[in-house]
Amino acid sequence: MENNSLDKEQLEEIREHQKYQKLISSELGDLFSNYLGDSLFSCFFEHHLQVVEDDEAKEFLEFALDTSRKHLNIMREIFTKENIPLPVGFGDQDVRKDAPRLFSDFFMIFFLVEMSRAALLTYGSALSTSHRQDIIDYFKMCLDDTVLTYEKGKHLLLRKGGSISAPTIPYPKKVDFVEKESFISIIAGKSRPLTAIEIKHLQANINSNILGKALMLGYSQVASSDKIRKFFKQGAAVADTQIKQLGKFLISEDLPVPSTMDAHVTDSTTPPYSDKLMMYQVALANGIGILNYGEAVSKIMRHDLHAQFAIQTGDIAKYANEGLNLTIGNGWLEEPPTAADRGKLSESGPGSNSGE
Repeated sequence: MENNSLDKEQLEEIREHQKYQKLISSELGDLFSNYLGDSLFSCFFEHHLQVVEDDEAKEFLEFALDTSRKHLNIMREIFTKENIPLPVGFGDQDVRKDAPRLFSDFFMIFFLVEMSRAALLTYGSALSTSHRQDIIDYFKMCLDDTVLTYEKGKHLLLRKGGSISAPTIPYPKKVDFVEKESFISIIAGKSRPLTAIEIKHLQANINSNILGKALMLGYSQVASSDKIRKFFKQGAAVADTQIKQLGKFLISEDLPVPSTMDAHVTDSTTPPYSDKLMMYQVALANGIGILNYGEAVSKIMRHDLHAQFAIQTGDIAKYANEGLNLTIGNGWLEEPPTAADRGKLSESGPGSNSGE
């Protein structure tokens, strides 16, 4: 039987050949983002492990924390080997482990499932643009870890009586072909029923907003700055509006709309995390939201859904930009790896007068 995978000898030969090759820009950028993300999640999980009550949730969080720490250790080795300064990311200074719980155990499971669903896309993108075999190996491992996290989380949610799956619809009874343009547009105020893929993307984007709303509700209670508290409240309102707007499409088809997670936010006003960490986590959530809408627009066919997703993408992008300005204003934005500024270099070169 033919083996389609690379054998160990071939892989070692490739690794030896690439031993002195520098990281390409996509690898450098993805590793940087991955490092910030896993250092944030490590802090997030460390705090909740101090307050978790459910034994199965505790075991799942320990698995997630071990996974993030494993990723961080491998990335530290890569950065050290390449003589690249380690990103600052997040650490002990960004977490208060003795703070009361801000979210329920069930919400933390839901959070991990949603994060792993998003990570399947981001790790897939990172893998598809990697060149060096050691980096390909790393992102393949991350994908495997993420699939396992997603499966564990989905099964645990079901055991706890919760489900975030899309609703069922009747199986097709015969094969049909679309004959009218009204399939993609609204004629005389009427539209055809939602397709299975459209239901999938409506459900997925509602779940993303449910997660974002609960996060921002909690963070609005504990942020130390009035300006940042106001920003989180605004974000919760944006997410709430998006849940309702997307939910209308499901309701019109007599399909269920997922329940919010607002009740899984406690009444604590003691911050378990730094404002910097919470702002970055909301930035991640905004990025995931935009990514999800982009994928949805590429797959759905009804024009009214296209228009709705476009409007909501714009709303998130505007909110994300406000958060970016707030983060920069507080000196919290760690600059990612960037290309050389040739104009600046030419101005400060040996022949310039800048030093006189």
